Amino acid sequence: MIRSGRPRHRRPPYGGRRETVLLSPLLLTALITGLAFATPREIAFSRLLPAAPALAAALWTVLPTVLLGVFCLLVMIGLSMVYSDLGTPYTAAAIIAVTLAAAYASHLRLQREEILFQVRLVADAAQKVLLRPLPSRIQDVEIESLYLAAAEHARIGGDFYEAADTMYGVRLLIGDVRGKGLQAVGAASAVINCFRENAYDQPDLKAIIQRLETSIIRYSVTTRSVDQSEHFATALLAEIPYDGGQVRILNCGHPPPLLVQRGEIRVIEPTTPSPPLNLANLLGDHYNVDTVTFTSGDQLLLYTDGVSEARDRTGRFFPLADWMRRLGPASPRELLRRLHEDLVHYSGGRLEDDIAALAVRSGCSRAHHPPPQV
Repeated sequence: MIRSGRPRHRRPPYGGRRETVLLSPLLLTALITGLAFATPREIAFSRLLPAAPALAAALWTVLPTVLLGVFCLLVMIGLSMVYSDLGTPYTAAAIIAVTLAAAYASHLRLQREEILFQVRLVADAAQKVLLRPLPSRIQDVEIESLYLAAAEHARIGGDFYEAADTMYGVRLLIGDVRGKGLQAVGAASAVINCFRENAYDQPDLKAIIQRLETSIIRYSVTTRSVDQSEHFATALLAEIPYDGGQVRILNCGHPPPLLVQRGEIRVIEPTTPSPPLNLANLLGDHYNVDTVTFTSGDQLLLYTDGVSEARDRTGRFFPLADWMRRLGPASPRELLRRLHEDLVHYSGGRLEDDIAALAVRSGCSRAHHPPPQV
């Protein structure tokens, strides 16, 4: 289930077979023991008993691992009573040595798992700060969000989004810092925090984008990167005024949003290109705002290039516009749920870039009450 502003993550390891995996050391012990008693002594399956505590070290805590080693030792002693020439002293010594090593390995694994757990707590806290949950509705505008980080086990990356209920209307931001994964988090944080500070005060989208430009320039300088041009980002700002009927869009090198209007899919290309953030000195600081009709029931999909550039096994890009036409009418929540499922299926589960998307739908017209200016 997609929840507003909350990223979806990959399935946990093992899935429904977790219990079987955890019981595998016992199953291995039972198998070796059964074979040792049921086969001729010349085969000597008993020599495989040290493998059971070795496997337990990867799955169990220290005490169960040691107890399994003791059980394997008792099994070996029992076998020696039936077969006197199995080389019991050598196998018993191997079981003891492997059990001690397995117990120490289990202890180290638990320590690392605890450290990883603490790191994940920090990552979750950073996630909530950088990509905090968005409200499911602002005034009569429905909002749903989707986020997937490309880096394995990562919670955050270089894609970002935000929404603000301002005196000028509902303002939206979505963007993509060059690069992916944790290396792009710093620049994304600088941009999104700047938006949160200025979205409520600046009178128009051009003023906001100029502040975002200044913010990422300062970030590039303070990080002392060898190549400061690496820190650039595409961004798209949208503003839905309270009087309704339209949406203003400022697109700075970002993938064009898709507008669903009366069953038709329209790609909103900018009439005049605007430079990505931190490239205005090279391309010029000429920003263009397009105004598009946006009435009750219309839906807007904002996304990063991780969506449109997702590839299948043959290298073909995900056909986003055609996919939306085939999908048909859907609520913002259902739209992003299906998008997530189909992207993962299309790419074979191999996401090569961070993915962020916002689905925004205009509700029924009614009187709006702008929030008080703070």
